[in-house]
Amino acid sequence: MAEIRVPAHLQPYVTAIGIEKAVAFLLTFGGSYIYLSESPQDQSKVVNVIGRAATIALAKQVGAGGFMCPTGKPFIAAHLKYNKGLNTNEIARELHTTHVTVRKWLKVGESTQLDLFGT
Repeated sequence: MAEIRVPAHLQPYVTAIGIEKAVAFLLTFGGSYIYLSESPQDQSKVVNVIGRAATIALAKQVGAGGFMCPTGKPFIAAHLKYNKGLNTNEIARELHTTHVTVRKWLKVGESTQLDLFGT
């Protein structure tokens, strides 16, 4: 996998459950109100997506209770491009956005600043 920068607001998710489960969690629950518990029910939607152990680990990392889940789309776009090899159109379909938006997200992640020190 390529080394991509994890934004600070998403780092707790990746730290707690790894990048693959974090992406699955964000794709499923991003943009909605979600409730995490350190003792989740077996029929919990979160448990169905990432598993019981990951749900508990995530609740311990980000805090149990309700909160608005971030979408993390620019981060997910970079992951899908550099770690999964998807092209811009495939990413746009996955994230329900346009290819133009995906290109902008990916361009922001690339360094466009001149290297003044030659390192």
